[in-house]
Amino acid sequence: MLRQRLAVSLLLIPPALWIIGSGGWLYLAGVALLLGTAAAEYGLLFRRGGLRPAIGLLVGGAVLLAAGRQLFDVQLQGLILAVLLLAAMAWHELDFERGAPQSGTDFAVTVSGMLYLGWIGGYLVALPTVWLADSGAYFVGRAVGRRKLSPRLSPNKTWEGYLAGVVTGALAGAGLALVWQVGAGPASRLSPQLGAMLGAALGAITPLGDLGVSMFKRQMQVKDSGSLLTGHGGALDRLDSWVWAGVLSYYLVSWMS
Repeated sequence: MLRQRLAVSLLLIPPALWIIGSGGWLYLAGVALLLGTAAAEYGLLFRRGGLRPAIGLLVGGAVLLAAGRQLFDVQLQGLILAVLLLAAMAWHELDFERGAPQSGTDFAVTVSGMLYLGWIGGYLVALPTVWLADSGAYFVGRAVGRRKLSPRLSPNKTWEGYLAGVVTGALAGAGLALVWQVGAGPASRLSPQLGAMLGAALGAITPLGDLGVSMFKRQMQVKDSGSLLTGHGGALDRLDSWVWAGVLSYYLVSWMS
């Protein structure tokens, strides 16, 4: 499994960096595709547990909300969100009339998926510190991890791995900020000290996203959200921490600088 994870990571890193570096429409399309795939997995995950979220609406809503973060102003984004919520309510009212037994819960799953992967996921930006922090936590946890972090949600996670993730995130944040400062020149306000603080904060907080998706999977009694990536699971499995890293980094950088 470790070899498979490393092989897939090494194959994906070059095209991912190229898409991020290209920016513009290509980057937007890449993020939208990834979030849409994760939204589909999210809906199917709950369907395995007997619920009936509106997957088409969930996926379309997540993509539209994420893309709207760059394409529309705040007022129009709010209108789109309101229309999507109303559409979800109408859909599940009709589904209830057709015999669905838990349409109130189905509605909640549809709406939560759109907000989680569309509204929050729309803040997603390229922040390699999260990937590096996850990697540090994974390898240190495997090597020396003894104390379970969350035995019921994620039995393989340890406090040693968690602390390693925070330290790795801080070091990666400082290093990447230094590279950015060199490239951007004197105009850059992202110092290595600020990068270290940001990396440490993300390393400390974003594991909650990982544990949250583990909570969904444990309840539905499945190991992975999907099988998109060999050794890694589905898109939702890979985005669990990144989704929160996007929104947190957006506001932390705004406040710190």
